Amino acid sequence: MIEEFSFENFKSFKSLNTLNMTAAKLKSRYSSLDVEPIIQQDDDVTLLKSKGIYGANASGKSNLVKALGSFIRIVQFSVKDEHILDKYMTPFYLSTETVDKPVFMQLVFRCEGVRYRYGFQADREKIHSEWLYSTPGKREQPFFIRKNDALNSINKKNFPEGDMVMKLIDNEKGNTIFRNNSLFLTTLAAFGVGKISKMLVNEIARIMVIDGLKHRGAFEQTTAMLELPGMKKLVQTFLSMADLGVNDLDTIELSDENVGEGDNLDKKRKIVVAMKDVYDADHKLITKMPFPLSLFESEGTNKMYEISTFIINALRQGRALVIDEFDARFHPLITQKIIELFNSPGNKNGQLIFVTHDTNLLSADLLRRDQIDFVEKDAYGASYLYTLVQFKGVRDSDSFEKNYIKGKYGAIPFVGGLNNLFAHFEDA
Repeated sequence: MIEEFSFENFKSFKSLNTLNMTAAKLKSRYSSLDVEPIIQQDDDVTLLKSKGIYGANASGKSNLVKALGSFIRIVQFSVKDEHILDKYMTPFYLSTETVDKPVFMQLVFRCEGVRYRYGFQADREKIHSEWLYSTPGKREQPFFIRKNDALNSINKKNFPEGDMVMKLIDNEKGNTIFRNNSLFLTTLAAFGVGKISKMLVNEIARIMVIDGLKHRGAFEQTTAMLELPGMKKLVQTFLSMADLGVNDLDTIELSDENVGEGDNLDKKRKIVVAMKDVYDADHKLITKMPFPLSLFESEGTNKMYEISTFIINALRQGRALVIDEFDARFHPLITQKIIELFNSPGNKNGQLIFVTHDTNLLSADLLRRDQIDFVEKDAYGASYLYTLVQFKGVRDSDSFEKNYIKGKYGAIPFVGGLNNLFAHFEDA
C-alpha cells in the first residue's frame, strides 16, 4: 500500500510535493467515514483507501499521475532500457534554478507488513543518488545509500544481498555491476541475487496507473484477462451491476478477412462481443446475437470494460490503482459507486487515487477532508499540491462542492474573461 509519494522538479512541479495517503486525525460528520475508508497499519499509522484530486485544466494534475507512473517505469525497466531516463526525467523548465538539477522521487509504502522508503535523484543521463530504508520495528534503518556510481552504505545484517554485490565489485576491479543510468535496486532484482530487491521491485510494479480517457492497451489487457479463472464472470457481473446493458460477454476468433482496421484484437485475433437478446413481435426471446463491444457500445461502456479488471484486481489483490480523468465518459452515479466500493469494509487493502472534475463527489457524505486534494499553478507556472485538511475552519456540515466552485479552496479556472469574447469578434 502507498503511504506517500514525494517528487520535486518534475514537469510543472518545481518544489517538493507529497501525495499523502496517511489518514489525518479528524472526526467526520458520519462515524462510518472514520472507520470504513481507512486501514490500520500499526498503532500509529492508518492509511486511506481512496483520494480524489481536483484542479483547473492545465494545473498539473496529470503531471502528478505521470510522476508516479515514471517512477514505476524506471524502477521496472532501468536495467533493460538504457534510454529510460531520457524518456521520463523531465525537469521544471520554467526556472533557471531547476533546469539543470536532477528530478527527485521517493515512495513510502508497505510490503508484507514492513514500511519501506525508497527513492532516487536522476536527470536524463544518470542516477545521481539512490536510497532504500526500512522500518521493521520502531526505528528506520538504512539498507543502502548510493551516491553517483558508489555505494556509500550497506546494511550487512538486514540487506545481505547488497553486501554480496559490494564484495563482487571489490573482487572485479573496474566492474561496477550497475550502469550509471540504471538503478541499483533494479539491477539486484534483475540479476536474481536479491530476494528483498525482487520483492520490492515487484511490489512497486503492482501499482497500476491508467489514463481514464484512452489508456493504450487497456482493452487488449482486459480481454486477455478474461481467460483467467473466474475473471470473465467477474467482469460480466461488474458491467451488469453498473447497468450498462451488458450482461453476457464472449470472445469470437476472427479469420483474416473478417478483421476490421478499427477492431480491438489480442494476439489470438479475438474480438470481444456483448451477447444481446433478440425478441419477436410478441417480446418472446428468440436468440442471442453478438455485437462487437468496440463498434456497437458507447464510449462509457467501453471505458468501463477497459478499467474493469484494474478495479477488480485492486480490490481482490490489495493493489493501488491511480486513474487520471476518472470521471470522463461516466455518469456521476457510476464514479460515486466505484469510490464507495473502495471505501467499503469489503475492501481490505486496495487503494484508489483518482483525478477528477466531478464536483458531485465533493461531499462529506462520501469523502473525508483528508481524502480531497487540490492542484493549483502559481503565477510562475509551478504546480503545487495541497489537501482540504490544511484549511482551518472547514466543517463537515459545509458544502465542499459549493465552496470549491466559489473558489474558497483555490484550484479553479478564472474564466470570467470569456464574457468579453464577443467584443473581440470585430477585431478578428
